[in-house]
Order: sequence, then structure tokens, then C-alpha cells
Amino acid sequence: MTSHTLNELIAEGVRGRYILVRSDLNVPLDGSTVTDDGRIKASLPVIEKLSDAGARVLVTAHLGRPKGAPEAKYSLKPAVARLAELAPFRVRLAADTVGESAKELAGALEDGDVLVLENVRFDARETSKDDAERGAFADELVALTGDNGAFVDDAFGAVHRKHASVYDVATKLPSYQGDLVHTEVEVLRKLTTETQRPYVVVLGGSKVSDKLAVIDNLLGKADTILVGGGMLFTFLAAVGHKVAGSLLEADQIPVVQDYLKRASDAGTAFVIPTDVVVASRFAADAEHEVVAADAIEDSSFGATGIGLDIGPVSAAAFAEQIKAAKTVFWNGPMGVFEFEAFSDGTRAIAQALTETPAFTVVGGGDSAAAVRTLGFEDSQFGHISTGGGASLEYLEGKDLPGLSVLDR
Repeated sequence: MTSHTLNELIAEGVRGRYILVRSDLNVPLDGSTVTDDGRIKASLPVIEKLSDAGARVLVTAHLGRPKGAPEAKYSLKPAVARLAELAPFRVRLAADTVGESAKELAGALEDGDVLVLENVRFDARETSKDDAERGAFADELVALTGDNGAFVDDAFGAVHRKHASVYDVATKLPSYQGDLVHTEVEVLRKLTTETQRPYVVVLGGSKVSDKLAVIDNLLGKADTILVGGGMLFTFLAAVGHKVAGSLLEADQIPVVQDYLKRASDAGTAFVIPTDVVVASRFAADAEHEVVAADAIEDSSFGATGIGLDIGPVSAAAFAEQIKAAKTVFWNGPMGVFEFEAFSDGTRAIAQALTETPAFTVVGGGDSAAAVRTLGFEDSQFGHISTGGGASLEYLEGKDLPGLSVLDR
């Protein structure tokens, strides 16, 4: 079976109907300020399309990881305020999720109005492992839609979760795939079954353990895997180099050694940096220098030196690999890009992605935040995913509950 689309729903007619939309408003905050509104902008088109068609739109979303009860720092207020600034329609935020505020404001909606319910994770049943508890919460969400409601899942960043607002509501209402989710799936299909070669994957981030399953699934599929970020030091250790005080997952060294052997047999080449930027400490103003990747302990900082970025020679070599590719997937920064002194490696990858003729995908999460922080525009890339974890799990070949339920 295939999922029903948003266009099919609108063709059926939505004027005056309550449509429950699961959006992804899980944005980074600095206090009450949204520091990256990419997910809000990505969520806006589907909400606007429904509003324009006369639907009464109820939006559910989460932010952060509250412990199943309201916490002010995890309120959707900043995200909804930004949504309201961008939106051409009227949007309000309920003070709760399925309580009196939600019921009162939902009941007062007029055609084209939008109501965002407060953080669904303020209710412990949202993430419960108990099917009955999640189902009961989903029933209360569905009740807000009345007798002729429908559900649209447009939160790709949450489709790997079997949560009430993602999975269970889809079993209780006529359900449709939002445009954002549809686009994400089409893009990821190009990375798994319809891939143009050479296919280059750039993997960074802090821990190799976070990437093990996707690495395993990419062996034999990717032509080249470029390794950066904190995870590179486990790779360096796996080939016998000392990494001083750099981030190291010693327990993963045998796993990485196995991957390196299997990759060679499968025709996938791992490319590990030949130079790194080593700092005296983890700080924006730390003293630092570039050293060969096999001489980290020979830096000025000795055994306490910390690798915080790939070096310029490696960055240039990675860029050449990217420019020669037909397909590129990037997940994870090359260094501590938040510190200007250690952002050059990540910037080089982003710049190369804007210059290659390849189909390019930035895999959400920290990678998406990095390109925006470093001054790049979303339009400079083939696709910027809204789902870091969901993207990786799709590439791992896992079943994503929020997608499979839409195929019922």
C-alpha cells in the first residue's frame, strides 16, 4: 500500500473540518529566542495549504525532552510566536494539550484558523511504552476534531517514534502524508534505491557509536565515506594512532576495525583525515595548531591536546571528493563549528556541497544548524532534512512507525 497524500485530502474537501496536523516545531532556543527557525519554515507550507482551503487546523508538536509534565523552558511559546510572525493566517497557542484551554480554543476556531496545542510531551502518555496509555491520549487528541476529522503527519523528524501524536492518532483517523514527509521520503529513496554514483557520504559528529548502524548499512552502497568530527579519533585509534586527550570511544575500536576490513571487501572506501586541528583545551579561545593525524601527541600540548576539527589538507581533500560525486549525503559537523577557530572543516564541507553538481542532502540536526550558523542559505543545497535521527534510521533500513502506519 502507499500513503494517501495531502492533495488527496484537500481534493476531498476540508472546509469547516478539523484537521489534526503533527508538525515539527522542535527548534533550538536561547532562552525564549529561536536560534534556528528552519523547521518552523519547513512546517509552514502544509499548515498554510490547509488554512487556505478552509480547514480548522489543530497542530501538535513537541519541543525538547520534558519529563511528562509541563516545564516552562519547553513551552512551544517561542516557536509559535515565530510561526505567527511568518504566517499569513491567524494562529494561537493553547495553554495545554487536551485540557480546558485546548477544548475551548478548538471549539472557537473558524474556517482557516490555526490552533497549536501545547507541547505533547507535557503529557506522559505521549511517549508511553504502554499501548493503552498512548491510545487513551490519542483518543483525547482525536476528540478535538469532532465527527469528521482527519490526520496529517508532516513531522518527519518524529516518524521514527511510536508516540501517540505520531502513530496512535493515525490508527484512529483517516490519515495522510504531509508534503514535508513526502519530500523527505522521496529524497531518502534517492539515497537508498535510486542512487547515482559516485555516492559520497560525509559522517561527522561526536560519537562513532551513534553512527554504527548507518555505517553498517552503507557498506557496499556508498562508494566513499569521509570521516570527521569527534568520531574520527576512534577511527585513528583503530588504525594504530595515538589521539592524546581527544574524544575516544575505546570500546568501539574493534568495531571500527571490523568495518574498515569489511568496507574494503565491499568496495567502499573510508577516508580518514590526514591532519587535524589540536587545541590546548575545549574553549573558543584555546591555543591550537594543525598537526598530522598520526602525530597528535607530538603537538605543543602533548598528551593533553584535544582534536577539535579536521585540518586544512583533509578539508581540501574531502571537498575534491564531494565535487567529483553524483550523490552526497552529509550528517554531522567536522569539528566544533560553534567555535570560530574550529569551524573551517565544517565550512569547507558546506562550501563544497554548494559547488558540486551532485544531488546533495544535508542530514538534519547539527548539520542543518551548522550550515545556517555559518551563513549558508537552504536554497544552496539540494535538500536539508528536518529529521536527523529519522534520516539516519531510514538509511539504516529500519521500519519507521510514523511512516508505516500511514500505509495502513
